Amino acid sequence: MHDIDRRESATYAVIGAGLSGASVAWRLAESGAEVIVLERDVPASALGSSHGSARIFRYGYLDPFYAGLVVQARRGWEELEAASGRRLITPSGALDFGAVRDPRGLADVLDTVGVEHELLSRPDAGTRWPQLRFDTEVLWHPGAGVIDAEESVHAMLELAQRAGAQLRTGWDVAYVRHGFTGYVLTSATGRTVHAEQVIVAAGGWLPALLGDLDLPGGFSDAMPQFEVRQENAFHFAYREQSDHGEPAPDAATSWPTFIYKGDDIQTYGLPGGRDADHRGQKVAEYNGGRVIRSARDQDGRIDAANRHRVAGFVERFAPGLESDTYAETTCLFTNVPRDDMIIDRAAGVTILSPCSGQGAKFAPLLGELVHDLVTGAGRSDERFRAVGQRFAGAVR
Repeated sequence: MHDIDRRESATYAVIGAGLSGASVAWRLAESGAEVIVLERDVPASALGSSHGSARIFRYGYLDPFYAGLVVQARRGWEELEAASGRRLITPSGALDFGAVRDPRGLADVLDTVGVEHELLSRPDAGTRWPQLRFDTEVLWHPGAGVIDAEESVHAMLELAQRAGAQLRTGWDVAYVRHGFTGYVLTSATGRTVHAEQVIVAAGGWLPALLGDLDLPGGFSDAMPQFEVRQENAFHFAYREQSDHGEPAPDAATSWPTFIYKGDDIQTYGLPGGRDADHRGQKVAEYNGGRVIRSARDQDGRIDAANRHRVAGFVERFAPGLESDTYAETTCLFTNVPRDDMIIDRAAGVTILSPCSGQGAKFAPLLGELVHDLVTGAGRSDERFRAVGQRFAGAVR
C-alpha cells in the first residue's frame, strides 16, 4: 500500500513504463539520479506499444542518419544483455523487397554505415528462401533479429530499480503542474509526486495527456500532430511441407524477418515467438489500422478488411505459411508527419516519442539520448526537435 498522504519526490519523474520509459529510468538511475517511474497499468502493458515478444531489430533505413543510429543502439543492446543476463534479441536476419522498399538504395546506405549485407536477384533469393516469393531484388542483412519487447522492459526496469529507481504501477497521471521548485504530478485518484524534471514517455497515451502537461506556450505549439493507430497483427502458421511436397524449412532457423513495400501494400513479418506459441509468422500491414484519438480509445477489435488484405499478401508472397490466421491481436502505432522521433524539452518537461513504429530497436539508446538532454551533457539533434509538423489537410 502506498501512503497517499505523503508526497513522494524525486529528481526525475518518468511517465510510462514501456520500452522508452524503462530505458530512461535505467540510464538516469545508473548515473546516480533519483528516479520515480509512474505507470498507469503495469510495465510492458498490453494496452501500450511495448508488450509481447516480437519486434523487429533491423538496420534497413534509406536514411543514413537512422541507419547510423541503429548501429549505436546495437551497442546498447549488447550492454543491456550483458548487464541483465538475458538474451533480448534473437538473431534471424532480415529481408527487404518490393519496388517502394528500394533494396538497392538500402544496400547503398548499409555500405555507408558499415553493416554487413547482400543484394540478391529474385531467383537467388527464391532459391535461398523457398518459403517466400519475391517481385524485386532482395536485400539480406544477417545482423537483424527479433526483439523480446516485454523482457527488455523488465530487464531495464530491474537494472533501474537495482540502481535505486522507484516504480509505481496503477498510477494514471491526470495532470502535471509547474511550481516554484519543480513539478507536481497528480494521479487520477489524487496521489501526488514532486519532481524537479518530468520525462513523458507515454506512447499512444501522449495525445490525451499533452493538454495537461503545463507546457510553455511556444513549446506546446511546436508539438507535432500525433496520429495514433490501432494496428492489427496476424499470426499465420508455418506449413508442415512445401507446395512441392518437401518438408518445410525449419521455422526456428530459416524464417527471417521481412519488410515488403510495394505499390499496393506495405507489410512486415517476423517469427511470432511466444506471443502465439512459436507456431508461425506474425504479419501486419504497416499503418493499416484505423486512426483513433489516443490509446484511451482502443477497443481491441480486429478490422476484417485489414485481415483480408494481409491474408491476400500471404497467399501471394508467403507459400510457406498457411493462408488462414490462427491468432490475431491489436497494438498501437503513434505517428508524426515526418516520421522522425521526438526527443525535445522545454523548462523541465521532456517529451520522448519514438513514433511511427520504429522505436523498439532504439530502446537502449533512447535512455542515453534523454539522459544527455536532461542533464545538460548534450542537446537534442535537430531531427528530434518539435517543429509543429501537421499531416496534409490537417487544421492547425
